[in-house]
Amino acid sequence: MIWRGQGILDHTTPSARAEVASQLFLIAHPPLLLLRRGAAFRTLSKAILALYSWQFMRAEVETKTPVYFQHRAPVAALSGLVDLLWYWSGHARNFERERILPMASVELVIQFGSPRAYAGISGPRSESFFIARRETDALLGIHFKSGGAFPFLGGALGELHNTGVSLIELWGEKRARRLVELLHEARTVELKFQILERWLMWIADRSLDHHPAVSLALRTFQSDPGLSTSEEVARQVNLSQRRFIELFRDEVGLTPKLFCRVERFQKVINSIEHKAEAEVDWVDLALSHGYSDQSHFIHDFRAFSGLSPTEYLPLRTESLSHVKVPK
Repeated sequence: MIWRGQGILDHTTPSARAEVASQLFLIAHPPLLLLRRGAAFRTLSKAILALYSWQFMRAEVETKTPVYFQHRAPVAALSGLVDLLWYWSGHARNFERERILPMASVELVIQFGSPRAYAGISGPRSESFFIARRETDALLGIHFKSGGAFPFLGGALGELHNTGVSLIELWGEKRARRLVELLHEARTVELKFQILERWLMWIADRSLDHHPAVSLALRTFQSDPGLSTSEEVARQVNLSQRRFIELFRDEVGLTPKLFCRVERFQKVINSIEHKAEAEVDWVDLALSHGYSDQSHFIHDFRAFSGLSPTEYLPLRTESLSHVKVPK
C-alpha cells in the first residue's frame, strides 16, 4: 500500500481514525442506493451480504494504486457538529470484502470514479454490516460527530438507525444533483471541502445547537458510557425520562441506552489498538469499561460484531472497526 498526500490516517487521533475509516465505503456500491426507506433498509446488511456473495467475488490481487487520504477540520460554525471533511481514493487490493463494526456517528459519502456519481448518508449503527473495497474507490465525505447530522436531515435522526439513504431521497433530486455537479466542477479537494461546508450551512433547517438536555447527555455518556443512566440525566434537566429519550433519539439516532452500549464497545476496540493478541487481557478490559462480568462483555461484543473477542483480534485491520472477512 502506498500512502501519499496530506492527512494520512496515522496523523489523526486513534478514535477519529477508527471512526472515519469505518464508514468511508458504505455508499461505494451504486445498487445500494436503489434501496428505499422501510423494510428494505432494516435489512440493509443482509442486502449487502447478498450483493457480495460468492458469485460476485473476484480474486484479491495486490495493486500498485496509490492510496490517498486528505482531511481537515470544519469551519468554526460547524465544529460542534462535524468532526472531519475527508477525501479518499484507491485501495491496496483490486477487491476486498470487510465487516464494519457499529458506531454512533453518521457519514455522508459521495462516490466518484465512475460514469455517474452516487451519494448518500449512512446513519448511526448498532449492527455490523459488510462492504466492498476497490482500488478504483474515489470517495468524498463528511464525518459527523455523534448527533451532529440532525440539523441537515429534515427529520428525526432516529429514522436512519441501521440504515442508509440516498441524497436524492433526503434532499430531493434537484438539490442532490446540483451538489454533485458543484463537487465535480471543483478542481481541488480543498474546493470540494469548501462547497460541502457552504452546502451544510445552506441546507440546515433548524438551529445548529442541540437541545440542552441532549448536549449534557452527550458529554456525560461519552465521558463514561457505563456510568450514567437516562433517568439520571433526565432528572438533571427536569424532563421526564420518556421525553428525554425521545429528544435524544431524534437528535442522535439511538436511544440513550443503546448509544452508551455502542460507545463503550468502541472504547474497548480503541483501547487495544496497539496491543498484540498475547497482550490483551479481556477480563481486565471488561471490568475497566464497566461491564458487570466477562459473560456480559462477551455477549455485547458478539451482539455488535458477530464475533467473539478472541475471533476479532486476528481479523483486525489498520482501521480498528474494519474486520477482515475470511475467505
